[in-house]
Amino acid sequence: MRGSVEGLGSAVPLGTMLPAVYADDDMMQRFVGGLDEVLAPFLNVLDCLEAYFTPSLAPADFTRWLGWWVGAETDGIEDDDAVGEARLRAAVAAAARLHRVRGTRAGLAEAVRLAFGVEPEITESGGAAWSAAPRGPVPGEKRPRLHVAIRLPEPTAADEYRLDDLVAATRPAHMPYTVQVTAVERTAES
Repeated sequence: MRGSVEGLGSAVPLGTMLPAVYADDDMMQRFVGGLDEVLAPFLNVLDCLEAYFTPSLAPADFTRWLGWWVGAETDGIEDDDAVGEARLRAAVAAAARLHRVRGTRAGLAEAVRLAFGVEPEITESGGAAWSAAPRGPVPGEKRPRLHVAIRLPEPTAADEYRLDDLVAATRPAHMPYTVQVTAVERTAES
């Protein structure tokens, strides 16, 4: 959250810019000194503006806003710990690339990886082939389908809704789909 910062000096103090008649006036110097204290955080932000638009450098709350601004899929990513904040920054940084591959298997897999931190299992009905002879066989299944499954350490009902929303937003528009969230199988330790 941006605001006043105790002890932050202005890079451009207003007192040095006053006309000569006010340069020696103590009351005027204290007055513009107060303005310097209020304006210093704004000038600091403007000096560092490029960093605010770099997801790896921006403050976490600004990164979330930046994600909304560029259309990143950040729903459900909590930024209250280091792992969540890293996932948020990665999702915002990948937003432009993900928009280019939206509707593809690779784009869907990357979006799920960024949102949940796990590798999805994606099965689909499509296929691609070429033939030198006309009227060759058509690859894939006749009915389009898409199934996305993930395994989480402690899944909740909300995770299935989040996955459903994510797949609905990033799948090919014509493709019917199903989603599944299951728990990771734990091995028995002796």
